[in-house]
Amino acid sequence: MKLALLTNFVPPYRLPLMEQLQRRVKRLSVFISTPMEPGRAWPADWGTLSVRVQRSVAISSRRRHPHGFTDGVTLHFPYDTVLQLAKFRPDVIVAGELGARTLQAVFYRKLQPNSRLIIWATLSEVSERGCGRLRSLVRPLLLRAADAVIVNGDSGARYVQSCGTNSERVFRVPYATDLPRFLSQPLVREYAVRRRLIYSGQLIQRKGLVPFIVHLAEYAARHLACRFQFWLAGDGPLRREIGEFCGPANLEIRMLGHLDYSRLPELYSQAGILAFPTIADEWGVAVVEAMAAGLPVLGSVYSQAVEELVRDGQNGWTFRPDDAVQVCDALSRAFESPVEHIDRMAECARLSVRGLDPASIADRMMEVIDYALTHSA
Repeated sequence: MKLALLTNFVPPYRLPLMEQLQRRVKRLSVFISTPMEPGRAWPADWGTLSVRVQRSVAISSRRRHPHGFTDGVTLHFPYDTVLQLAKFRPDVIVAGELGARTLQAVFYRKLQPNSRLIIWATLSEVSERGCGRLRSLVRPLLLRAADAVIVNGDSGARYVQSCGTNSERVFRVPYATDLPRFLSQPLVREYAVRRRLIYSGQLIQRKGLVPFIVHLAEYAARHLACRFQFWLAGDGPLRREIGEFCGPANLEIRMLGHLDYSRLPELYSQAGILAFPTIADEWGVAVVEAMAAGLPVLGSVYSQAVEELVRDGQNGWTFRPDDAVQVCDALSRAFESPVEHIDRMAECARLSVRGLDPASIADRMMEVIDYALTHSA
């Protein structure tokens, strides 16, 4: 079987999954719109994959989300998708997102009725709020043409089903990551380390960092006898604002800047709790990484990964980031939990993500491919 994978670019956390898929098919070709997305500090690393950079037009815009943040968005329009697919002649196409590349994949599917189309819809109900009238009109048409649809979790499934997709054609396949490197980190932390918060990701409005830090500072100001630390790994337009934030003397905010992806497991071992206060996230791969490394998650329910994986009081603490009472309550429960209890939560966190390794997720994707080959839309 020849498999074509259409996507924007290859992030480092997806590379192991794609290489696992490559081992399970006769031939895999990955078609990307750009070697690396703007604003991403990762080097373009394709490992052993066969990758083709398409002819593409990129348009940068800003989108105002109903949750009150403005998000910079780069829209890619690869205009040679049909031609590239005609040259490759895949048996199955997996098309990421619900835009121009997927529209062309639908067209190719019509031209070659023996081929099959799977849409990889990496979205959630929260991430797609206020997506615009045009997208709301086009997406049901694209989804209806797919032989199968992959989503990350229940929220993604609810969204595509609200667009008219039959539930039998919807498959939940969450993001995988290179788990062994994270699972190798020790579970038990020293007292000071276990109470240290860490964040890993982009420093952008959508991640909800500034409002969260304000709540954290208020909590620290009410507990001056204790010391609090919040480490942030990543870069983005909010770096200066966060770095210059003036909080109480007992709160240390440490800006680590961009770190190579290979250094993340060691970094997680130097902290005790992942803070993930996102205002809208279709998944949140940092949640999986941190849980595998033995960190409970202090996380927003507007992250689909938190919704799927974090059980409040068992392997983390959940909150709505736009509800100040919930944020403060979650902070209280996290910081006031005995270290021994947090260590037990860390063990539970690790157990919660053991099945999200690239090999297991590749097997689940192959099940979707098998379904598409035997069930035509």
